[in-house]
Amino acid sequence: MRTTPRRQRRMHPGAVRIAMAAAVVAASGVLIATFVSSGGNGTADAATELNQFVAIQNVRPNVTNPVPGAGASTGSFAVDCGTNGNGKFSPDNPVAQPGIKNGAEHVHDFVGNLAITANSSDADLDASGTTCRNGDKSSYFWPVVRIDKTVRSGAEAQRALAATTPMVTCPSVRKRLPAVPLRAKTAVDNRLAALDRGYAAANERMAAGKGRVDARLNASILDDLREQRAKSIKGISDSIAAAGGGRTSGMVSLVECDTDYDGMHAAMRHTAASVKAGLAANQQVQCPTVRDKLPGVPAQALDEVNRNLAELDRQISEANERLVTTRGQGGKNFVDNAILGPLKAKRTAVLDRIGIAISRRAARPQGLEALAGCSVTDAAPNGQGNQGDQGNQNGGGAEPSAPAALPDPQGPDLELPNNTGGIVRPAAVLIEYRGNATTKVVPMPKFLRALTGDAKPTSRGPANARATWTCSGFTDRLSDKYPICPDGSQVQRVQDFPGCWDGKSIDSTNHRDHLAFADAGTGACKQGFVAIPQLRITLSYNIPRDVQTKGQFALDSFPEEDHNPFSDHNDFINVNSAQTMQKIATCINKGKTCR
Repeated sequence: MRTTPRRQRRMHPGAVRIAMAAAVVAASGVLIATFVSSGGNGTADAATELNQFVAIQNVRPNVTNPVPGAGASTGSFAVDCGTNGNGKFSPDNPVAQPGIKNGAEHVHDFVGNLAITANSSDADLDASGTTCRNGDKSSYFWPVVRIDKTVRSGAEAQRALAATTPMVTCPSVRKRLPAVPLRAKTAVDNRLAALDRGYAAANERMAAGKGRVDARLNASILDDLREQRAKSIKGISDSIAAAGGGRTSGMVSLVECDTDYDGMHAAMRHTAASVKAGLAANQQVQCPTVRDKLPGVPAQALDEVNRNLAELDRQISEANERLVTTRGQGGKNFVDNAILGPLKAKRTAVLDRIGIAISRRAARPQGLEALAGCSVTDAAPNGQGNQGDQGNQNGGGAEPSAPAALPDPQGPDLELPNNTGGIVRPAAVLIEYRGNATTKVVPMPKFLRALTGDAKPTSRGPANARATWTCSGFTDRLSDKYPICPDGSQVQRVQDFPGCWDGKSIDSTNHRDHLAFADAGTGACKQGFVAIPQLRITLSYNIPRDVQTKGQFALDSFPEEDHNPFSDHNDFINVNSAQTMQKIATCINKGKTCR
């Protein structure tokens, strides 16, 4: 199941599509650069051929920066989190696809937070270690770049699409609920059933899009489903609170659903299938879910059960961090003996405490002890991997079936279907927080979720996509095509995040509406929003020039994007302490350059 906001469009070429793309982009008001002449992937085509590459000298300067006013905040604060030297790769997207394993269908570089997975809670993130030198536990992640010298052709993706029936996929609500009070159990179950019905009905409508990407159909289905889910999820939260369970947190992140073209993978090549699996993309601990297995909990036991559920989450988070920090150590039995064995013992004790807490006021739930054992994802040559307690992606129990879990990344190059070739790690990663041209900035709230760009401009339309590609020495221009750089110049991706915040929310139903880009001309935030430190991440790569001129490097992507350079994106969760974020804001407001 894949979750990100969707605004989709047809993949068919034609003047109507080009005109619509231009209109959508113009209306969005979010791009600081115009597209390359001839459209490139700004027209929302997906292909990875030589026409997707452009000599950077042929791109006109197009980056404009508002002139700072008297009240501007002109400083900057840089954070050194490394270049993913520890190899934390994952196809999870904890911002856009919370709770969904392999949700991105492509591999990301991760720097900063060591423990993060799609299932990490805020408490887990806060307890994690980090690769950042200043102790910043935030998570920064972006799709990897690969060099693949095999011939690419959009025809393969088109053939796979022709045989695919898209589906709707949604994050599980059942598996992320807190303890449900006994008095609220029936109401919550009824609303969960309503979510199931909405999911099933949406998939019936999606069947009309078989063999193509139908933007209008997708948008209609997802807009209706978002409205239904927002109402049901709010009702679940209200029912739990009214029964004494307290306010739930993070539920807004579970509203948004997505269209899913996973079926394309079956028809697309996966060259790693015959390669001995030498590395996994950071193995992850997979444990049976507990929250969806519990009965209604007596009011007197709610606090204790919720504390223990949080402890189970923390145990998994700690184990995942150990998988990163001990990678390659201890021989073939190390993970079983040093990580999974102790984890099972800890989980057994916590599950027993949950059972005891409930049994003081009601019948003790049976079978909890069977949920103690965990495993790790593997990189099995058949691509099936050990998925742990995946069940179906929509949630488990009686929820409707969803696409089968995707295989884990395979082989020494961590490949997924059609995302093949050796990964190029950035030669340099510059993470910097910047000011606002019209006003002082206020600190970001802790656990703020943010994303920039759009992973699916082909299937959602390009309104949220951003041109990011350039070369060192040419940052006055950004392209929506892959750049071909002069000798001695590095390939770069410059990714700006929104710099305005609604002042109250750390996430929103589409993961975007709580943030906004400042006005491209004036730098001002729109009414109701305040300026925050604007995050910019610049990724620099040493890619041989002959690889560039032959069109042999590409971005990992969703299958329907087929390595579209305009699908570049970046995600972020702020786990800076309040003290550090205040330090960042103060530096920026004083016009200083800090590290």
